[in-house]
Amino acid sequence: MSKPNVLIVISHDTGRHLGCYGVGVDTPSFNRVARDGLVFTNVYCTAPQCSPSRASILTGLYPHNHGLIGLTHRGFRLGVCKLLPAILAENGYQTYLFGFQHESPDPYLLGYQNVVKGKSNSCTDITPLLLDFLKSRPKKPFLAMVGFSETHRPFPEYREPIDGIKPLPYLPDEPDVRRDIGGLNILIRMMDESIGSIADALEDTGLYEETIFVYTTDHGIAFPGAKATLFDPGIEVALLIRGPEPFYGGKRIEALLSNIDIMPTILDVCGIPIPSEVQGKSILPLIRGEKDRLHDEIYLELTYHAAYDPIRGVRTDRYKYIRSFEWRPYWFPPNVDPSPSKEVARRYGYFDRVRPIEMLFDLHKDPLEKVNLAGDQSYSDILRYMRSKLYNWMKETNDPLLTRGYIPPPSDARVTPPRSYEPHEIDPFPI
Repeated sequence: MSKPNVLIVISHDTGRHLGCYGVGVDTPSFNRVARDGLVFTNVYCTAPQCSPSRASILTGLYPHNHGLIGLTHRGFRLGVCKLLPAILAENGYQTYLFGFQHESPDPYLLGYQNVVKGKSNSCTDITPLLLDFLKSRPKKPFLAMVGFSETHRPFPEYREPIDGIKPLPYLPDEPDVRRDIGGLNILIRMMDESIGSIADALEDTGLYEETIFVYTTDHGIAFPGAKATLFDPGIEVALLIRGPEPFYGGKRIEALLSNIDIMPTILDVCGIPIPSEVQGKSILPLIRGEKDRLHDEIYLELTYHAAYDPIRGVRTDRYKYIRSFEWRPYWFPPNVDPSPSKEVARRYGYFDRVRPIEMLFDLHKDPLEKVNLAGDQSYSDILRYMRSKLYNWMKETNDPLLTRGYIPPPSDARVTPPRSYEPHEIDPFPI
């Protein structure tokens, strides 16, 4: 099959909060796709926020290279770069956007030839429109990008018993947090029904064996210590792929991956040359068993969310190094979405602890990233190694933090200005 259809479902703020990733929420349809297809268990986003991460999926580039270093609704914009929908359109694909996107004020500029809008961007309104499209049996190969507003906050109120709610290990096990998780689970189950309907439609129309069906999300769940942080709960993402050979069989692939790898993989599957500037790698060699890993490390960044908060990081299978380029008087960023969990975290002082300039974690011994080893002499060699990896990556990718220090926002951006415009004593790296 030279030109398979491509159907990508991307949800909002979901992380890996799915039953097929061992989370305590019932997701039979996601589990079915995982059982029939491939599950990637060790994928992370480039940035723990919506627009920069989604743009990495479309471009195969890190945010400071594709240019979208903040949120589009706050005035940030993509730079000039090659985008997955536009490339597929140039190669004979009909390109469709169903529902939500957060990469441009104008989705047509991204390369979508057809934009299908619903009453809302909820899966309950978008999925029927997609099903009608699939039942029409489109003749040309197509890209259908499907964006659900789930599981962004606000969550529905959870009114059932909380005894069966599995707590989040990085937050206090309080009733308000469990109820908050219960609200997230309601949206997860809604989305699971949509995934089941889409899978059924692909089978009923005979498109299942002609279509690469991808599910992913932009970043981690919207809880303190997750979204908008470089801790694992903020950067972990689900990735499920089902399609013709070799995309079936229920295989779980544990190799370390970044969501910049999605775009080159789709191009590779479609037989389209991957642009030379793309920083991600096709995962086809992993799927075919030709390689057992693509990356020794992946890189992470955040520059603007609701405010300027420049952070960079590097993660290997065992270690993570995070470096802040501005001093901040908080461990978790206080601008995360309002929620009962946020109020619990506030009571426990999570927003009052000073965030160190450097953080180093041994993920094998400390998977919850609670013990900062940057000052531990027994890890001094690891610290220097991880510093050098991050510094070299920033230099090779022309990260403006190295050359300019403070990165100003666009003139019309709606963000909180920084307390200081100086790079302080943390540049250059003490390698």
